[in-house]
Amino acid sequence: MDISLQQVEYRYQVNSPFERLAIQDVTLDIPQGVYLAIIGHTGSGKSTVLQHLNALLQPTGGIVNIGNRQIRAKKKEKNLKEIRQRVGIVFQFPEHQLFEETVEKDICFGPLNFGVPEEEAKLRARQALKQVGLSEDILEKSPFDLSGGQMRRVAIAGVLAMGPDVIVLDEPTAGLDPRGRKEIMDMFYSLHKERNLSTVLVTHSMEDAARYADQIAIMHQGKLIKRGTPEEIFSSSEGLVELGLDVPEVVKFQLKLENKLGYKLGQTFLTIDQLSDAVVEHFQRGGRT
Repeated sequence: MDISLQQVEYRYQVNSPFERLAIQDVTLDIPQGVYLAIIGHTGSGKSTVLQHLNALLQPTGGIVNIGNRQIRAKKKEKNLKEIRQRVGIVFQFPEHQLFEETVEKDICFGPLNFGVPEEEAKLRARQALKQVGLSEDILEKSPFDLSGGQMRRVAIAGVLAMGPDVIVLDEPTAGLDPRGRKEIMDMFYSLHKERNLSTVLVTHSMEDAARYADQIAIMHQGKLIKRGTPEEIFSSSEGLVELGLDVPEVVKFQLKLENKLGYKLGQTFLTIDQLSDAVVEHFQRGGRT
């Protein structure tokens, strides 16, 4: 399912003394199957854009196309259930949204709410648990008896059980240690590939954006200012620093290495293996030390 934003504007608390412009003139295409990372400084508008992707927010200006539905400014939309089913959002700390007495009931809640028969919902719950790397043994347990990492995976399973075409991730690894973060991000990437999901990742982690995304979009002061491949985005480290952003550690290392060598390697590398191969090739061709 394709999603596109066309010159989208959003103002919070319109016609009140607290009215605030959050995003403006945002035009963004998200074709089926793409993995898009949205980066930007805190307050840049990333999360506001995210909430337009399944009509949690409706634009105060412009148009949002979600599949065959069109959400226009100043036109109140109804019957948004199908959109909410097809575009699943995993918010920060999703485990805080758990509330049922058993894991099975919690995962089944979304599908049942969208009209899925009970037996199918239970089947989806088992399948979703497997997808997030958990055993069916916990289905009858209270989610609040699980570890923090397990609770987060159960919450994610609840989103997956709705069978979304698009999954939107708002800082999904917040609060996790490096190992837990990598496990969760690898899991989402596997799901992205196996199910041909469109994946939209809102993140402060330049490492995750570089490692997983096909495309990166930069938000700054409510505007979309640049979009490109990870290589294109991170090849301009000075521009990112001016926006208050960082670059992946391997890019920092490459810049230091190039300064030491007095030689540019010709492109930006996003993994240490790629960088190592390029350096070896440089010296094999008689590069200066």
